[in-house]
Order: sequence, then C-alpha cells, then structure tokens
Amino acid sequence: MTDTIPTEFEVLDERFAMIGGDDRIEILHTGTRWAEGPVYFPAGRFLVWSDIPNERMLRWDEMTGAVGPFRVPSGYVNGNTLDREGRLISCEQGNRRVTRTEHDGSITVIADRWEGKRLNSPNDAVVRSDGSIWFTDPPYGIISNYEGEVAEQEIDGCHVYRVDPVSGEVRVVADDFVRPNGLAFSPDERLLYVADTRAGHVRVFEVHDDKLSAGRVFATGGPHEKYDGLRLDDTGRLWAAAGKGLLCYDPDGTLIGRLKLPEFTANLVFGGRKRNRLFIAASSSLYSLMTNVTGARPVWATPSGTGGSPAR
Repeated sequence: MTDTIPTEFEVLDERFAMIGGDDRIEILHTGTRWAEGPVYFPAGRFLVWSDIPNERMLRWDEMTGAVGPFRVPSGYVNGNTLDREGRLISCEQGNRRVTRTEHDGSITVIADRWEGKRLNSPNDAVVRSDGSIWFTDPPYGIISNYEGEVAEQEIDGCHVYRVDPVSGEVRVVADDFVRPNGLAFSPDERLLYVADTRAGHVRVFEVHDDKLSAGRVFATGGPHEKYDGLRLDDTGRLWAAAGKGLLCYDPDGTLIGRLKLPEFTANLVFGGRKRNRLFIAASSSLYSLMTNVTGARPVWATPSGTGGSPAR
C-alpha cells in the first residue's frame, strides 16, 4: 500500500479556492538523494525522474506502482522532457550536454558546445511546436562533484539557449541571468517563463519565432522559496517548485496559493491519462496528487493546435 500524507493547500486568493483534488498526497517512492526532472510518458503510462547525486534515473510504472532503474549511470541527468515524437530529451549535467534518447534506446547529442566552448551543465529543457529545443545552462554540475564533475567553466556566463530544429545551431536567446533554471512555455507558446534561482525571481519573455523580447520579472519569491522547476496548467496558471512546496500564480502574476510539502521541491510535471495527476520531485521522494487541474498540453498534442487557453 502506498504511503500518504495529508494534502495541505494554502489559499491566498479566491482564484485558488477552486483548486482541489485528493485529500492525501501519495508518496510513490522515497530514497533518492536529490530528486529532479520528472517526465511522464503517456504511451507507456510511466514516469521517469532523476536522482542526480546517485547518477541514476528511475522509472515508476503507473499500472503496477513498481519502481526500478531506468538508466545507470545517467551522466548526472537533471531536467527531462519529451519531444514531438515522444522521445526523451535530457540535460546531462555531468557530460555537459543535451541529449535525445531514440526509440531504439540509442542516444543522440543535441548540444554540447556553443561557439566551440563546452556548455556549463545543462539544467532543464522544453520543446516548442516547431521542434526547437530551449534549455538553461547554469554551472551546478561543474562546481562540485556532488551533482557532476568539477571542471572549468569555459563560457563566460549562464545563458538560455535555443537549438534550431533544422540546422542544429545552438544560439543564445537570453544572456543576462545569474542562475537560469526551470523554464516553460505558456499554452499558446507566446510566452516563455524562466526561473533565475540565484536572483530569486521568475522572468517572462514574449516569444517571436526564434527570438525573445527583453523580458520582465513575473514573480519574486521569499527568502526560503528559491525557484526551480516550472510548469503551466491549461488556464495559463504558472506552477513553480520553490522551497517546501509549489507556488501557484495567476497569469497576471498574482501568487494565489501554495501546495505545501515536507521536503524541498525541485520540479513537477502533470501526467496521467487526463493530465490531471501532479507529480512532484522533492529531495528524497516522488509525490503524486490527483487534482481538478489539467496540465497544459503541448501545442502539437491538441486537436485544434491552439495548446489550450491562451495565457492572459
């Protein structure tokens, strides 16, 4: 039987009062050193996530509840996502690269250098409907041996990059971050949200094909709520892993509520058959909560091609 803890929502605005779900949060697995990068595979109904310091990736089966190894060693993988063909895109901190796992299990390198210099340690990635891959590149995997391998930082700065789907060109789209971390597109892909963990805020940019606007601060966290992973639901609300729980923001930037957890959270993903099951990677555990909120679908996965309701 799966262990559970009480669900604790903190309502800060009446717009959050409508959000609910199970009255208990499931603990699907515990025993990781630092859980990160959850990604849900709809075709197989399973979830893969990273245990960075243990240099492994784990797999949870939705139909049986079984947990087992997915990839060991993993190259200190951090963030993960899926591309338009359901292939796994991973940020390998230790190998300082972004990779794609093909359907036959082979691995293709998507990006490992910019202007001839090795990347710092890619952290998180998202895929746009045009097939481009966008990722963040802080130095967490090279500043110690805990989440990677100590190494020299060859690039002056920590940037956000875009990989062209046709040419494979790796290009900087934002270069004024301290520690860029989680990132996520709005349901209509007109906006890109990026967490800057060290700066203590989330910024939002307008997306113009392969370029970004100057951007602005969307949200600022408290002293014990450093932003990490980001996801959006189909109404355009932003969910951010920060401190011991998740923060939920209305599209206008108002913090409307929190989901509290007993551990520091790193990342989250909506999954399940209806995309209304919230999976949370937090310190030593993987948590799950069935909600009345539906995660935003990628534009290419929606019948209308709109990706859901536009962010307001």
